[in-house]
Amino acid sequence: MSVWLPTSPCTPEACAGHEGSTASIPRAVLRLTAAVALILLGILGAPPVRLLPAGPRHTVVRAWSAALVRAFGIRITVHGSPGPGGGRLLVPNHISWLDIPLVAAAVPCRMLAKSDILDWPVLGRLAGGAGTLFIERDKIRALPATVETVTGALLAGDRVTVFPEGSTWCGRAQGTFRRAAFQSALDARVPVQPVRLAYLHCDGTPAGAPAFVGDDPLTASLWRIARARGVRAEVRLLPRIPPGRYAHRRDLAAAAQQAVLGASAPTLLPGIPAQPVAPSATDKDSANRPAASVHHWVSSSPAAANSFRTPS
Repeated sequence: MSVWLPTSPCTPEACAGHEGSTASIPRAVLRLTAAVALILLGILGAPPVRLLPAGPRHTVVRAWSAALVRAFGIRITVHGSPGPGGGRLLVPNHISWLDIPLVAAAVPCRMLAKSDILDWPVLGRLAGGAGTLFIERDKIRALPATVETVTGALLAGDRVTVFPEGSTWCGRAQGTFRRAAFQSALDARVPVQPVRLAYLHCDGTPAGAPAFVGDDPLTASLWRIARARGVRAEVRLLPRIPPGRYAHRRDLAAAAQQAVLGASAPTLLPGIPAQPVAPSATDKDSANRPAASVHHWVSSSPAAANSFRTPS
């Protein structure tokens, strides 16, 4: 592992506990069975779905993604609107592997993910068939090619989701937005849409069960989420930052991070240190080349909240 890779100090022991009622073991097993069935259905259905026109294809993908999140007993609420089509860079905070289907349930998009996901059983094959873009996070020399790939997708009119923290955080603390992906938006001259993700209890406090942090095994995360009750997922599609507002990726990344963070400062858990803000591996370059790592409210008010509905 290279020293320049972003890391999070969040750990499963400190951050991923579930406070509240739990589902019975039979119900948790039923949830996992439903999720696995949906994943297998997604793998089998991906080839014919890719042949559909864009509108019906996006509807199917959003419905499938929402069903996968709901299979774990998690309700979804979306605030704001996806807005018009066309190329756009979406930049959410990163809490869990669930973030991927959660964002896809709200906005039709392609994902940028670490190449390690290709080795995940079943899920890797599904991600590969869904048009996911991959990055080798431990090879800094691969960054320029990754930025060019994302730029090409944006120029082709795709919405691309990048998690610029470069690592998952628990949701009660956040990492610094890395700058490389924002160069793609500058080069393609497309808007950047900040997205705020949260997993909450019924009383609005952050839920720890979905957090996928540190050395948490995927199997442990799946079981923890399946056992949790009373968790809801919230997606806030914040106002887009138009192209040309910022000339440098540093300023664009800072504006997007501030939008996602909102007015409140991050709350760090006991024993979880703040992430040091260190210069990235390419900060010394004078040219606008990619920064060290790419992983997933500027002027107007947020749109009114709406319960998630799959478009007809």
